[in-house]
Amino acid sequence: MILLDDKTPSLMAVAAAQKNGGTPPPPPQDEFGQMVQAHDSISSAIKDSLKSMDISDLKAVVTGENTIVQDGLRALTELTVQFVPKLLAAVLVLWLGLKVANLLRKAIIKALDKRDAEPSLKSFLGSLVNLLLKAMVIFMAMDIIGIKATSFIALLGAMGLAIGMALQGTLQNFAGGVILLLMKPFKVDDYIECGQYKGYIKEIRIFHTFMRPFNGRTIIIPNSELATKSLINHTKEPLIRLDIVASVAYGTDLAKAKAVLWDVIKAEPLIQWEPKEPSVAVSELNNSSVDLTLWLWVKVEDYWTVWKEIREDIYIAFNNAGVEIPFPQVTVHQGKEGAPIHMEPRAPEGHLPTTEHEAMGTGA
Repeated sequence: MILLDDKTPSLMAVAAAQKNGGTPPPPPQDEFGQMVQAHDSISSAIKDSLKSMDISDLKAVVTGENTIVQDGLRALTELTVQFVPKLLAAVLVLWLGLKVANLLRKAIIKALDKRDAEPSLKSFLGSLVNLLLKAMVIFMAMDIIGIKATSFIALLGAMGLAIGMALQGTLQNFAGGVILLLMKPFKVDDYIECGQYKGYIKEIRIFHTFMRPFNGRTIIIPNSELATKSLINHTKEPLIRLDIVASVAYGTDLAKAKAVLWDVIKAEPLIQWEPKEPSVAVSELNNSSVDLTLWLWVKVEDYWTVWKEIREDIYIAFNNAGVEIPFPQVTVHQGKEGAPIHMEPRAPEGHLPTTEHEAMGTGA
């Protein structure tokens, strides 16, 4: 006899007739002629489970005497005892670390405020330091819990190296901008000279510096050049020396020429006499002139005004005093016409006849 599932249509009809108390139709037969009986699989499974169940096992599970349950509870207890202190320590380190990161960020911003740093630089450096410190604190907390952060650090290092190589020039300009904004070798409106660049500083940004030369154009200079090369800041100090060269002809009375120059200096109110007085001295004996140099101290804001006016005043004063101002001259001396020079032919010198071996280059 074969037991089939109770979902078979013919078997369902037999089961319904048995349930209602009627006469069931003859049970179906299989292909071998054997009778097929209806069988309720769910009911049979439940009955078999109840028959095979051991009441002692159920009691051991309920009372906790089962070995598997005891091992699981013991492992859970040990894990809780070991993990909870680490978790609490990690939370404490995280809380304290974030507090310290915020305090350091505020301290850095306060230090930059004392140096009158740019607002954009203060905001950027404060955010950068805060981000780095928070990342460090998170890695420490992960290590306390037991999560190894070595792989994360290696990944971040590789990403940083790749980004650094790709943005090498940009990062150099950024570092130069930070140095310029922190060290302040010059500021806006200073007149500087760096290599082939000369002009007034118009704006200092994190990557580039904008310069305004006398022709009114704008020069954009990478900050890496200004941070690594030598430069001259003409307006760093409140007083600056102005050097003026006044040339006189040879034979001029130098005492008279100096007196005229001193009158011009005294007549110029923008020239400073403190802390250093002006001076006049012979500085060069050129081919066609004697150079007198005036060393004058003026304020930075008055430099170009004095530079333009003093030359005109010297020219007028020299003309009024009869001091000759030289100009380059070339004197050509023409000699008398002489007889032409003739070259006498050179007489051949006597020499021994060449032997056959000498002619062959083999010697005697």
